[in-house]
Amino acid sequence: MQGAGCMLQGIILFLIFGKYNSHRANNMNNYRDLEIYKLAFDLASRVHKASLKLPKFELFEQGSQIRRSSKSVKDQIVEGYGRRRYKADYIKFLIYSQSSCDEAFSQLEMLIVLYPDMIEFSLLSKEYEILGRKINTYIDYVDNNWRT
Repeated sequence: MQGAGCMLQGIILFLIFGKYNSHRANNMNNYRDLEIYKLAFDLASRVHKASLKLPKFELFEQGSQIRRSSKSVKDQIVEGYGRRRYKADYIKFLIYSQSSCDEAFSQLEMLIVLYPDMIEFSLLSKEYEILGRKINTYIDYVDNNWRT
């Protein structure tokens, strides 16, 4: 059973950091080492660019909302990481990040309905689903393994 536990931990580390390295979790230099941060940053950048292609009247309505929620995902990861010494605070901000991820996904769903010809939004929504699962996995990892 101990071997299965190590294997499970390896899978969790792979999901979190993008590659398996048993010492990686203890050797994070900063939030930029987190796979969830890298993905959230990339998606926020892509959402920003895609939203600027919306009709002019949407730039300050739906466009502004999707830009803010997508950027909030990465920002909450960063703020939580700054408080990582306090497990409960870290988890709280990771949950905020998850909530912002859900909001960005919801905004993308609306944009897909309103602008079905803009396929960028469909592609991004699929990637936000993946990011949401990775954030959840990381929250579980911190909850079960983080020492304060």
